[in-house]
Amino acid sequence: MSTVIDSLRTAVALAAGGDPTLWRTALLSLQVSGTACLIGAGFGITLGAALAVSRFPGQHALIVIVNTLLGMPSVVVGLLVYLLLSRQGPLGQYGILFTPAAMVVAQSVLVVPLIAALTRRQLLASLAEGGDQLQSLGAGAPATALLLLVHERFGLLTVLLTAFGRAIAEVGAVMIVGGNIDGVTRVMTTTIALETSKGDLPLALALGLILLSVTGVVNVAIGLLQWRGTRTPLQAFG
Repeated sequence: MSTVIDSLRTAVALAAGGDPTLWRTALLSLQVSGTACLIGAGFGITLGAALAVSRFPGQHALIVIVNTLLGMPSVVVGLLVYLLLSRQGPLGQYGILFTPAAMVVAQSVLVVPLIAALTRRQLLASLAEGGDQLQSLGAGAPATALLLLVHERFGLLTVLLTAFGRAIAEVGAVMIVGGNIDGVTRVMTTTIALETSKGDLPLALALGLILLSVTGVVNVAIGLLQWRGTRTPLQAFG
């Protein structure tokens, strides 16, 4: 018990003292996951909006695929991206395997189905409330999608924060395509796994505390956005 307490004290001291290795690792995690979510948002929101408001051949099959990919293990995503980026793969010529760019690609692939599925559900709910009015005004699919996205902006921010939380807590894919190289591709989750296996509990605990803090802030932000989205315009400005 005393070992755990001592490790926790050292971990707090590392986090509060601005340990370079600790904060370099934390900042790389935020950078990789943030970039992946921005890229994933572009593809995921577009796909989710198209699935919600458009009708085209193969739509139902695509919805099934997107929903199926929600449950894909992160290690499988890492394996697929590894095969694409390896020397023998179709994108091997770019030489980005075992770099932060490869980790961004893996996390982007991981969050696109999540963003697409949640965006679709968000817009379908909104469409059920005001779809008839939009149709009576003659709005086409692109205009309808744009209006719904603006209307559901707080819900979409919640979706993106959820995707960010999923990305930053992921370990399997980034370890496969990043290689967990010290000072290059080592992020919080992979460092926690490595340092715990080595018995360096203070550093693992310090990174765990930072990761918990980040996810806590994300969850608080989601709660505030959900509360903000349920308020009426008069309440919002009152």
